[in-house]
Amino acid sequence: MMQIILAVHLLTALAIIALVLVQQGKGAEAGASFGAGASQTIFGSSGSWNFFSKATALLATLFFVTSFSLAVMAKHKAGMGDSFIPDIGDIPSAVLDGDIPVVPQDSGASEVPAVPGSDE
Repeated sequence: MMQIILAVHLLTALAIIALVLVQQGKGAEAGASFGAGASQTIFGSSGSWNFFSKATALLATLFFVTSFSLAVMAKHKAGMGDSFIPDIGDIPSAVLDGDIPVVPQDSGASEVPAVPGSDE
């Protein structure tokens, strides 16, 4: 099911790119309508929504739906719950038993080098 949605998602993205590249900019329509006199509206005689605008809006909606469904499917596939805090059973017993090695502290030696000219 995920492969089908992914294929639809990819085809939708490519179709949106193609439709956006085919469309003419709003600036070109507005400039032509002010000087040409062929129409009395700013968007031309065809109106503000033509076939390409409606198809782009429809494909954008489909793109968002497939994006959301892919995100939900990926979350379920990862097996994450609502909480990121692990259960006590998931923690290794070495951590709980205190088997973590401890570096012994030497009372006379220091790991910090002495500053030349200091009193110590």
